[in-house]
Amino acid sequence: MHILNKLVPLAAAAAFISAAGAQGLPVKEFGAVLPESIKWQAFPAFPPEARLAIVVGDPAKAGPYTVRVKLPAGVQLMPHTHPEDRIYTVISGVFYIGLGKTFDPDKLQAYPPGAVLTLPANTPHFHWAKSGDYMTQVSGVGPLGMKYIREEDDPRHH
Repeated sequence: MHILNKLVPLAAAAAFISAAGAQGLPVKEFGAVLPESIKWQAFPAFPPEARLAIVVGDPAKAGPYTVRVKLPAGVQLMPHTHPEDRIYTVISGVFYIGLGKTFDPDKLQAYPPGAVLTLPANTPHFHWAKSGDYMTQVSGVGPLGMKYIREEDDPRHH
């Protein structure tokens, strides 16, 4: 049952992405995405104010993907992990991230636009749009997954 509890949130995230028909540019052919054509959508694993856009690939499947994430001022993503290695690029605003299994504002590090961060798979971390809205671009090799450390922090369970 313990393994099943870990797989259900990943399956739910992948199912949401697939059901939304959300797919970005194909990875193996030339293409371009202009900012005005990016389609933002709610993502069940995020607080309702947050938005996600799929830019490249299909994060529900095995293979490379790139997504963008927007968080409005004040929104927090409680401690969670991802099964895949990730590369974050800060597009706008200040991105605050802290490492650990407990949300601790003293552990937050601020990263300005243009900063690039690597986050190894299964590293517990948290985010806070502490000083205003921010947008990050996240790249990895799917399938994309997200598991909250505390089940009660997961918006999919509310």
